[in-house]
Amino acid sequence: MLAKYKKVGKVLSVGMVAVLSLSLLAACGKKEEAKAPESTDKSAVVATYDGGTITANEFDMEQRVMKFLYPEYAQMMEMDDFKEYLVKQEIAYEYLSGKASEEAKTAGAKTASEQFDKMKASVKEEQWTEMLKTQKLTDQNIKDYMTRIMTVIKDKETGVTEDAMKAEFEKNKDQYTTASVRHVLITFKDPKTQKDRKKEDTLKLAKEVKAKLDGGADFAEIAKKYSEDPGSAEKGGLYENTPVANWVDSFKEAAKTLPLNKISDPVETEYGYHIMKVEARTEADYSKLTAEQKETLKSQLAAAQIDTFMQKELDKIIKEVKLPKTEKKEEGTTEGSTGTGTEGTKTDGSKTDSKGTDAKTDQGTTGTDKDAKTEEGTSSK
Repeated sequence: MLAKYKKVGKVLSVGMVAVLSLSLLAACGKKEEAKAPESTDKSAVVATYDGGTITANEFDMEQRVMKFLYPEYAQMMEMDDFKEYLVKQEIAYEYLSGKASEEAKTAGAKTASEQFDKMKASVKEEQWTEMLKTQKLTDQNIKDYMTRIMTVIKDKETGVTEDAMKAEFEKNKDQYTTASVRHVLITFKDPKTQKDRKKEDTLKLAKEVKAKLDGGADFAEIAKKYSEDPGSAEKGGLYENTPVANWVDSFKEAAKTLPLNKISDPVETEYGYHIMKVEARTEADYSKLTAEQKETLKSQLAAAQIDTFMQKELDKIIKEVKLPKTEKKEEGTTEGSTGTGTEGTKTDGSKTDSKGTDAKTDQGTTGTDKDAKTEEGTSSK
């Protein structure tokens, strides 16, 4: 089950400020009322692990902080299997932060404080206050949570070597290579009639555009006149200094390999055919990374260590997880289950997982997922 929610764990540990700010901004304006506390004894122990316990009160706080920081997961937090994941994640960070060095604790507190200030500044004061009130939280509750996370990351960072950072960089060069690309997109759907075009008709139109460009026509003017990409047409088809990793595979490959200032043959993507010209390209080079980029690399490797711990070591230290069952209404009845029992789960027990989804942004949509690829039909900014 931990593998199922692995992405959530990564969100909690890497790029926290950017991700949280977007989550909080998306939540602004929502009038979600906090649910009344369950009747569970808040002093009751809901999880036991080597060297410690998690009480119902501590887990309740964890869930409220999570709902504040990640409102997009609020619905999932009503699911029993997701709750079990959360309590295990809480155990992992409690356990690892308790074993962290004093230097890591100091660095973690400092980083958490800095990130908290930036995050809070990204939201209007009255909205921030209202969101805290909804989940019955204080600033200190949020800081404490972030400090625990950052302490573990800083502790794991101490074991990250320069060689490991270079190796990680080499595996993900596309994340750092940028290009300035002009393109004209002819889509598989006529934007005026909204009718589908045949593939051969789309290609024919793209070749006609290429012929005009080969004949010496100004690329920017041609893009403004013919391109069906609303994200770049008015800018002369230009996407400037953009990480090539943002683009879909065939467009990305062309952006990486085309000779500079050469007009390409039509490049097919799922959205249509692109006539491209790469005007500039900055190849990735580890020696040219900024201090901030190297720090991000280090954090990613630290997060990978935490993921490995959760996948391979966590169950070994957990003795028992005993969470109250979520009340459920049976289909065709007006009465739900009593929900008064408790669910005891040993770490080797099996459970039925609910199906989750991972959304990626495509043409005509927007999203905040850092890993989502934006098609050229939308602005990637």
